[in-house]
Amino acid sequence: MFTGIVTAVGTIREARQQGDLRAVITSPFDPAGIAMGASIACSGTCLTVVDKGGIEGDSWFAVDISAESVARTVPGRWEQGRQLNLEPALKLGDELGGHIVTGHVDGVGEVLSVTPDGDSRRIDFKIAAELAPYLAAKGSITIDGVSLTVNEVSDQPDGTCHFSVNIIPHTAEVTTLGALAAGSQVNLEIDVLARYLQRMQSLRG
Repeated sequence: MFTGIVTAVGTIREARQQGDLRAVITSPFDPAGIAMGASIACSGTCLTVVDKGGIEGDSWFAVDISAESVARTVPGRWEQGRQLNLEPALKLGDELGGHIVTGHVDGVGEVLSVTPDGDSRRIDFKIAAELAPYLAAKGSITIDGVSLTVNEVSDQPDGTCHFSVNIIPHTAEVTTLGALAAGSQVNLEIDVLARYLQRMQSLRG
C-alpha cells in the first residue's frame, strides 16, 4: 500500500531479460533500510526488492518485472537510463499524505498539452474509454506514482476522456512529471474507491 507521495527519483542502471525482466535501479535510499522482499512503487508500479547494495546516497536495488506489468505500463518505461518516481511501501503509523494507492497500474494515458497556470503547470491528458467512468472532478488519480487531484473531466464523442491536473513547482522539481510534454505517456492508477463504487453500480444495474 502506498500514498502517492514520491520520496525519490531513481534511474534504471541495467535491464535484462532472464525469464522476467530484471531491472537494477539506482536510488538515494539507505540500503540498510530496504528489506529483501520489500515493496517499492516505481512510477506507480508495485515491485518487490530481490537484491540491493551500495551505500546511503548511492545505493541500488533490483526488481523483477513480469510480462503482465510490462504490458500494462508505458512502452519503453523499463529501459536502461529511464528515470522512475520511487515510493517505499506505507508503514503502519505513517502519515497518509496523498490517497490510498495500490501500485497496480490500470492503464496508460497520453499528455495532450502542458500550459503555465500561475506558478504551476496545467497538464491535460487523454485516456481510453474503459477508464473514463472512474474519473471525477476533484477526485484522485495516480500519475506515474504521484497522487494528484483531477481538475476537470471531459468525455469525448469517440468514447475517450480528457482530464486535467495542476502540478505545483515542488512536484515538478522532485518527480519526473516536470519533464512531461505533449505526446508523453504515463502510468495511471484510478482511485480504488472509485473502482469499488463502479463495481457496485454495475451489479445494481
